[in-house]
Parts: sequence; C-alpha cells; structure tokens
Amino acid sequence: MQTWVAVFVVVAAIAIVIQVALLSALFFQMRRTMERLDAFTTDLQSRVGPILTRVQLLLDDTQPKISELVADAAHVVYLTRSQAQKMDRVFTEASDRLRGQLVTVDRIVGAALETVEDAGSQFRRSVWKPMQKASAIITGIKVGLDLLRSRRGNTSAASRRDRDDSVEHEEELFI
Repeated sequence: MQTWVAVFVVVAAIAIVIQVALLSALFFQMRRTMERLDAFTTDLQSRVGPILTRVQLLLDDTQPKISELVADAAHVVYLTRSQAQKMDRVFTEASDRLRGQLVTVDRIVGAALETVEDAGSQFRRSVWKPMQKASAIITGIKVGLDLLRSRRGNTSAASRRDRDDSVEHEEELFI
C-alpha cells in the first residue's frame, strides 16, 4: 500500500512538473506575442501618425473653404428665391394685362359682330325684302301671262296638266 502511495506521489510530482513546464511555455509564448504586438502597434502608430496629422491639417485648411461654400450656396439659394418671386410677379402682371387685352378684344369683336348683324338686318330689310317682293310680282305676272295664254290657246287635257304642273311649280317657288 505504501508503494501505491509512493507511486501516486511520483505521478503527482511528474504532473506538477509537466504543468509548470506548460505554464512556463505559455508565459514565454505570450511574452513573445506581446512584444510582437507592441512592435506592430509602434510601427502602425509611426505610419498612421503622419497620415492623421496631414488629414487634420487638410481639415483645418478646408474647413473655412467649406464654410464659405455653404455660405455661398445659401446666398445663391436666397438670390434664386428672390428672382423666382420677381418672375412670378412679372408673369402675374403679364397674365393680368393679357386678360385685360382679351376682354377688350372680346368687346371689340362683340361690337363688330353686332354691327355686322345690324348691317345684315338692314340689308335684308332694305334690299332683300324688296327683291322678294319684286320676284313675287314677276312670278305673279308670269303666272297671269301663262294663264292668259292657256285660255287663248288649246284647252286640251294635256295642256291643262302642263299648266297645272307649271302653276304648282310656280306656287312652290312663290311660297
């Protein structure tokens, strides 16, 4: 039994030695990794530092220019808005004037049409009605002459039919 205790103590001692060796290897490996990481960080800082400095200088240099651009853009927007308002006023005034001119033209055309209509009415009264009356008188004389001719002439049935047709035709024209 004591031999077993001695064996377990030896096995435990070997296990502890192996653990110490592994932990020591991990420590040295971690130390090398930390040294590499420090070297990488230092190298990165030495490379990125000047770039960041240049970017900062560039931003410091361009910030007034950007502010000036923004101010100029705001001024352009202000001028554009005022010009648009002026154009709106001009177009509104022009459309009002055009509307007034159209009303005037409408009145003139309306008056001209009324004058033409009055002239047409006067023409009908003074020229057309007398012409119709003269035409009716001439048609009446013609019918009368045809009637006189037909009484003097032949009173046959055929001539009566022709006369009735001509009288009917002339009556249609008369109406």
